[in-house]
Amino acid sequence: MVIHHKQVGSKGLFYVGEEGAILAEMVYTMPSTEKMIIEHTEVSDELRGQNVGYQLVNTAVEYARKHTIKIIPLCPFANAVFKKKPEFADVLN
Repeated sequence: MVIHHKQVGSKGLFYVGEEGAILAEMVYTMPSTEKMIIEHTEVSDELRGQNVGYQLVNTAVEYARKHTIKIIPLCPFANAVFKKKPEFADVLN
């Protein structure tokens, strides 16, 4: 499964699908160059049960590590993933 990334200004998303036909997305804002706030995660019924939400969060964690960014997971789903994955603690703000 290919996870795409798009950022315009301080807003961005990691998503599955094509623009106009997004099947899963994790939306974030960047209040500064070193902070990412995960606001919302949504997965279509078509992809439910395939671990796509976790893959979106994992991709954000890898991106944060690569760019020295700290994550604030305001999204309840993303927050739950961070609580279950202590190995992601290094990018938590």
